[in-house]
Amino acid sequence: MSFADPKEEVSVSFEFFPPADLGNADRFWESIDNLALLNPDFISITYGAGGTTRDRSLKILQRILAETSLNPVAHLTCVGSSRADADDMARQFHEAGINRLVALRGDPPGGQENFTAHPQGYANATEFIHGLNKVADFDITVAAYPESHPESPGLDHEIEVLKQKIDAGAKRCITQFFFENDVYLRFVDKARSAGIEIPIIPGILPILNFTRVQDLAARCGTHIPERLISLFDGIEASSSVNNMLAAAVTIEQCEDLYNNGVRNFHFYTLNKSDLTCAVSHSLGVRAKTESK
Repeated sequence: MSFADPKEEVSVSFEFFPPADLGNADRFWESIDNLALLNPDFISITYGAGGTTRDRSLKILQRILAETSLNPVAHLTCVGSSRADADDMARQFHEAGINRLVALRGDPPGGQENFTAHPQGYANATEFIHGLNKVADFDITVAAYPESHPESPGLDHEIEVLKQKIDAGAKRCITQFFFENDVYLRFVDKARSAGIEIPIIPGILPILNFTRVQDLAARCGTHIPERLISLFDGIEASSSVNNMLAAAVTIEQCEDLYNNGVRNFHFYTLNKSDLTCAVSHSLGVRAKTESK
């Protein structure tokens, strides 16, 4: 049974990363196909720093465009690229028919602790958005950090940066994943008080592998509550027990967000579909082949 009022429709979107070998990516496409049945608002494909997955990302997006009715969204970063190279990458995506972007500065390349802009590159996401607007008329989504970006001095700075991105042309933002809903809700309240009106879509990360989640959280500054650390202690990653616990935790998180007025959810799928399908189902989002 869904907890969602059927009169209140929920929209979902999903993030994938390009598999290392597109010639051996049956499971990747199976996950895409499974989640496509849920009629998501969009499916986004990530993009490695400095364009390290550009060719794979572009091929995936082109196939999605050619073979499905999905709305594909390309992640683009400017880290490690000159302005000319970053603009050229955006132009290639636009010429391929990709008009929706998630525009990001990007993380420092592996082995580097701190971000250093390319001498001829964009210094941050706001500059990058201004540059993208000169390339084509893109529909641009940006990132938001309810627990602050690791390089940020605090939430006031985060709000100011988000306002700059909006002024540059961003139409919506997706948050970094979080496990404490109060963090997200306080951030939204603070943003609204600052005059920010665009959608602030919560990024949700189902816990497929708790060790990996801990690593991701440490890198992006997400706090993991002690109750989750205790809950997943000794549980084998991707086991049936792990998946049942993860589904329960994520459904509970999304139910609380729904009860606090959230109607749009973005899932970091890690290229797996089962948990995300289960949580979407609990939100009242049904596959096209299912009856309402």
